[in-house]
Formats: sequence, C-alpha cells, structure tokens
Amino acid sequence: MRTLRRALAGVVAAATLLVGTSPAAPPDHPVSFIAVDELRALLDGGTPATIIDVRTQEEFEALHIRGARSIPLRAMRARAVEVPRQGLVVLY
Repeated sequence: MRTLRRALAGVVAAATLLVGTSPAAPPDHPVSFIAVDELRALLDGGTPATIIDVRTQEEFEALHIRGARSIPLRAMRARAVEVPRQGLVVLY
C-alpha cells in the first residue's frame, strides 16, 4: 500500500508540474517529422541531407546511420552553428 501511495504521489506531482508549465516556444524554422522509410527513399533517390545523431557519444559509436554526424542533444545549444539552416536536416 505504501508503494502504491508513493507512486500515486509521484504521478500527481509530475502532473502538477506539467500543468503548471508554459508551452515551449515554436521553433525558428519549420519542423516536420519523417519516417525511417521516407528518409531511406529520399536518400536512395539522391536527395542530399545532413543527418545528425543527437544521442550520447557512446550510443553514436555503438550504432549510427552511415554518414551521420554526432552532436549530442546536451551540446546542441553550444554547437547549433554546425547545423545547416538550408536543405534537409534530420535529427535523430
């Protein structure tokens, strides 16, 4: 019963935090989502793309899309100048 109360208290606390937060600001540039098979079709069709892996360096080294660049999400703000502002840019 204590475990259930603690879990419920955690859910209520998280919900309170989420309800009390303001929405994120819209991005400066258009953002859309793309499925893996759509990206594969574009790349196979010769569409140039910058692919950025935002996972940790260890995760990148273990497995990544061939040709992807590693910019961990925690470093994105500091390295944002490395992200092109034109063309297809895919973050995963």
